[in-house]
Amino acid sequence: MSQSHQREARHCVSCGIRVSGKNAATFDCPVCGTEVSRCAKCRKQSNLYECPDCEFRGP
Repeated sequence: MSQSHQREARHCVSCGIRVSGKNAATFDCPVCGTEVSRCAKCRKQSNLYECPDCEFRGP
């Protein structure tokens, strides 16, 4: 199996849709380092997100 098939699909922590496109973002939580993904729409609207591990909230 190729490496791309082994990776888990990323979903926006704000709205739950699959994250794709150049304006989406994946970054480490500033508190615990867990990977957080956000879609372009939630980023543009500054929707709040919550880290799934430590419950840190950010815009």
